[in-house]
Amino acid sequence: MSDPLDELAAPDVISGGGEDFSAFVVSRWPGLVRLAFGLTGDRWAAEDIAQATLARAYVAWRRVSRADDPDAYLRRILVNTSNRRFRRPRVTEQSGDPPETAVAGPADLVDERTALLAALRQLPPRQRAAVVLRYWEDLTDAQIGAALGCSPGTVRSQLSRALAKLRESPVLGGGDEP
Repeated sequence: MSDPLDELAAPDVISGGGEDFSAFVVSRWPGLVRLAFGLTGDRWAAEDIAQATLARAYVAWRRVSRADDPDAYLRRILVNTSNRRFRRPRVTEQSGDPPETAVAGPADLVDERTALLAALRQLPPRQRAAVVLRYWEDLTDAQIGAALGCSPGTVRSQLSRALAKLRESPVLGGGDEP
């Protein structure tokens, strides 16, 4: 007897490849969440975006698995999914300041990280994505351009503008010097 849920699944996924996809998910999950966190600054939203990205990749698994660079394909899906949050008006929870929790390690590093995340949240989505892809994911201009759907020159321009805004950010202590 067939499972009625099989009828709802995408036809190109039912035919096989589930084991390959499972292995792919297990190996890519931490990096996807880290990238999404850099784009959102919110752990829970990052996990939601990573999960939505993998759902889209699952439906298109044949195309993703045949791509020259499946990781680049996945990053593109993730950036698009993250940007989609700004296009759809919806009621969401507003995250406030990060909760104060006991963290092993120097307190100064926690303060610096909190300030950096706050400054990143002030950047426009495209500039934030460029900064995160360059400095957290260590991608080249061409790889970032492929993920954002723009030329390497545009990537350099977005990075330059973002870094200028970060240097002047009062959250990071910029703009205070005479």
